[in-house]
Amino acid sequence: MSFRCPEHVETTEVGPRDGLQSEPVFVPTAKKIELAEALIASGLRHFEMTSFVSPRAVPQMRDAAEVMAAFRDRPDLWLTALVPNAKGAERSIEAGVDAMVVFMSASESHNLKNVNQTRQHSLQGFRQIADIAQGTGVVVQGSIATAFGCPFEGEVPVADVVEVAKAYRDLGITRITLGDTTGVATPPLVAERCRALREAVPDIDISLHFHNTRGVGLVCAYAGLLNGISRFESSVGGLGGCPFVPRATGNISTEDFVYMLDECGIGSGVDLPKLCDAAKLAERIVGRALPGQVMKAGPRLRTYPMDAARTANG
Repeated sequence: MSFRCPEHVETTEVGPRDGLQSEPVFVPTAKKIELAEALIASGLRHFEMTSFVSPRAVPQMRDAAEVMAAFRDRPDLWLTALVPNAKGAERSIEAGVDAMVVFMSASESHNLKNVNQTRQHSLQGFRQIADIAQGTGVVVQGSIATAFGCPFEGEVPVADVVEVAKAYRDLGITRITLGDTTGVATPPLVAERCRALREAVPDIDISLHFHNTRGVGLVCAYAGLLNGISRFESSVGGLGGCPFVPRATGNISTEDFVYMLDECGIGSGVDLPKLCDAAKLAERIVGRALPGQVMKAGPRLRTYPMDAARTANG
């Protein structure tokens, strides 16, 4: 089966949640809101804005309700939040999310490390979350961590990813993200897993989430485009990384991804210069250089006056 690249891509910005969750110093709520506003100004409309998890487990997200309060009345935005359990689901609904994201790993080992539960235990909790969401207008989305490999088990069979996707579908979840939690995805794995899910659960809408741990995050995203995927997640400046995995590094950079889309003639609805400004703001907020490249180099045909460069001698 062959696919064509989509004409338009929906990009979900995960910087406010996945990007900031591992920051060792608490980012003030006002700064989180300032960053989100800069990202909105660039044209981004889909956000994983926060997570309603235990403040003891992820202290950086202890202001989830306050961050959501700044944007909950914006009908032009689609705001999601990560929820690990029924209490988190109830808090997220009160905060005004459009969708809550439940998450579990394709590998048993990572699920135990990430949420201290077996996969079966996680699924039992998701049934309760789905019941809580009924009648509220809040959508439940599903995320599959370690969908391309596990830092503890190594290879993750595609059958395990399909099994989780089917379990989500049986709960009524039709929008699923394949997460490359530790940056082990490769283009062949992307093609394999996208095709397997399309065959096994054709009614599922697939999104892809890559980390750039080994420098091929954008290559994997391009492989997704070639397989007809039109929904992706990325993080401003390349912020992020799983706090429960050794040597985890950041997500693919949103501005680098949008630059690639622009150069491929694929619409994103995002103003790249404004997005680069938001990435530079993110650098100032966290107080260090971020791995995003386009915010440093600029667009492909950026030019400079000749006297800005040294002339060779000899």
